[in-house]
Amino acid sequence: MAARPSVTRAVSRISRSSNCFSFASSSRHVRLFSTTLQNQRPELSSTTTSAPSTSNNGASNTSNRTGTTHFGFQDGLSESEKTERVAGVFHSVAESYDRMNDLMSFGWHRVWKDHFVSSLNPGFSSTVPPKPQRILDVAGGTGDIAFRMLHHAHVLNNNPSVHVTISDINPSMLAVGKSRSLSLPASQQASLSFLEADATSFPPGSVADNSLDLYTVAFGIRNFSNIPAALTEAYRVLKPGGVFACLEFSKVGNPLFDAVYKRWSFGAIPLIGQLVAGDRDSYQYLVESIERFPSQQQFRRMIEDAGFVVGGDGYENLTGGVAAIHKGMKPL
Repeated sequence: MAARPSVTRAVSRISRSSNCFSFASSSRHVRLFSTTLQNQRPELSSTTTSAPSTSNNGASNTSNRTGTTHFGFQDGLSESEKTERVAGVFHSVAESYDRMNDLMSFGWHRVWKDHFVSSLNPGFSSTVPPKPQRILDVAGGTGDIAFRMLHHAHVLNNNPSVHVTISDINPSMLAVGKSRSLSLPASQQASLSFLEADATSFPPGSVADNSLDLYTVAFGIRNFSNIPAALTEAYRVLKPGGVFACLEFSKVGNPLFDAVYKRWSFGAIPLIGQLVAGDRDSYQYLVESIERFPSQQQFRRMIEDAGFVVGGDGYENLTGGVAAIHKGMKPL
C-alpha cells in the first residue's frame, strides 16, 4: 500500500540533528527518525508455520509457499527449498561470519555498521527520564548490530530503558550471538533477548502488532525467500511513527568501479572461501545473492509498497553503492 497523500504532504523534509533523522512539517511536531525515532548474517525465510494475520495496511503477512523464487543464479525454486538451501549456507558459515563479511566488503562492513547505528541514534530521548524503546534486529544472529545499538543507547545516550531482541531463523547464528553476548556488561545483557523466527511470518504472539520503535535488518534481507512478506511483517509490528531500517549490499554506480568489484566478488571470494573455509559453494551463493538483489530504486519502491513513508531518495549509498542504507517510517 502506498502512503496516503495527506501523510506524504506532511513529510516536508528530512533533516539531520545530533545524528538523528527527523520527519518534520510546518504544522506538526517533529517525529524523530531514530528509535523514538528520528548478515552473511541472515535471517532467512523458513518453513516455519504460523497462523495467517493481517497487518495494519490490510495485507496478509503469510508468505506464498507455493510461489517460486531463486537461490543465487538458480531460478524456479520453491520458497521452502530456498529456505533449506540458505539455511545450509549459514549453518556452514556461522562461526566464520566476521571473516566472511570482511572478505565480501574488504573490511568496510565494520565502518558501515557503525555508521548505520549512529544514523539511527538508538536511545535518544528528549525527556527525563528517557523514554523506553523496543528494537527488533532481524537476521541479527551474531549480534553485530544489536550489540552496537545497546552500547549507543546505554552508554552514549545514557538510556538504559532500551531493549533489543535479536531475531534469526538460523539457530547456529543465534548460538554465536548468545555466546558473544556473554562478554557484554551485565546491564546490556539484561536488555537483550533472542528469538528464533521466520521474518516473513513471526510465530503467533512472538511480536505483537504496533509494538516496536525500530526494526533493523543488516546484510540479511536479500536472503529472504519472500521480501515483500517480510516488509509487510515489519510494517505490522512497528508502532505508528516507528522506523524500518535496512543495511544491505547494493548496486555500484560507477561502471569502472563496478567492473573491478564484480571481478573481485566472482573471481576471488569463492576461491578464498574454498582455501580459507573449505566452502566454495557457500561463498559463491553469497556473491550471486548480492547480484540478484534489487537496485536501490527498486528496493525503495518495495518499501513504499509495504506502506512506509520514504523521505528524499529513501536510501544512502555507502562506498559508491557497494552497500546502501534504506529507511522508511510507518505513518502516524
